[in-house]
Amino acid sequence: MFVFVCAGCGAELTAPLSQVALPAHARQKYGNSIQLPALMEPGTFAVAPEPSGPPWRRWEEITPDEAAARGIYAPVYALSDGAPGAIVIAPGDTRNTVLLPEKRGGACCGIDGADGPNMACMSCGLPVASRVDDCSLWQAVWLAPDAVRRLPAEGTEDTLLSWTELVDNEKGTPPFAPMTMVWGSRLGLNNFWSWSPQWEAAAGHALAHLLAASQGRPVTVPGGLTAQVFQRALDALLPAGGPKRPAVVAGPDLPVADEDADILLVPVHPQTGETWRPPGSAASAYRVPLPFGVWRWMIHPEPHLPTPASGGMPDGVLRDDPPEPRPDQLFRVDSETFQHTLVRLPAARAPWLRQILENLTQHMQAGIF
Repeated sequence: MFVFVCAGCGAELTAPLSQVALPAHARQKYGNSIQLPALMEPGTFAVAPEPSGPPWRRWEEITPDEAAARGIYAPVYALSDGAPGAIVIAPGDTRNTVLLPEKRGGACCGIDGADGPNMACMSCGLPVASRVDDCSLWQAVWLAPDAVRRLPAEGTEDTLLSWTELVDNEKGTPPFAPMTMVWGSRLGLNNFWSWSPQWEAAAGHALAHLLAASQGRPVTVPGGLTAQVFQRALDALLPAGGPKRPAVVAGPDLPVADEDADILLVPVHPQTGETWRPPGSAASAYRVPLPFGVWRWMIHPEPHLPTPASGGMPDGVLRDDPPEPRPDQLFRVDSETFQHTLVRLPAARAPWLRQILENLTQHMQAGIF
């Protein structure tokens, strides 16, 4: 475990934290006036390797060679020239910091960090982090990489879980979630059930890889929940003719993948960010990454287990309460996560994938994103 200290005076700025993989929804903006919870679990941190924050340069100011050197293979609106390696933590894990209210940014219902660091070290006043809690943004504190230092926390040690331990102990991420609006709708409602924002972001990341793996041929995924998430988008974005390439869900708790499947939907290790690799000949298949919690629910959806009004309930016994409400709309892929991922894949140089990016607004209007 580690603590982060002020680069100016050495004051401790965080509780002891364990490093985990950067969530797929870290840069997601969800809906309008939606109140989202904290991005990170308490006691964890993740590092965003790319530059972030101001200053920004428009795409027209960047040469193709420079963009490729930064791992960008298709046009984007702008690229950051800020420092790489921003560290994101849960807001409750900060210590010895004060808010700079004059740096609230272009916020709507909170602060968004758009003006740069809005939190300072309480001891020396150095701006060290950006607090984000505006509507439609995941609540987080982003530590400025050039304003903090990481030190080992005394008397603590992290344990790296094996894939088997993850399957046995980690819970899945439900595909549906209750949402709250900061201000109500015209109907006076401010609570509703929706597809999980985490699932929409995970699908955006995975769909970009599925398209890259398809090489322009139609792709099918398993039925049920997986098909609800991916098949409509695949059918809309890929040509209909020709033989179909199957993509199957694979992982440490599943039988060896079908030998005919050369596209695998596999989990990402939540601590290291590494993608699970199958044994044998299947190791050469294209691995489409899914956050572990999403993948876990896809292969082992959890039954509806309402909390008893009082006392306990024996294992395996279900109450007869009605199940949680389901969304009344089809699944939509998160467009920003999709675009962010696809432009960073070399396959995005292909003209047909460039066309998908250019027509993203039309696909959003069609309800794919």
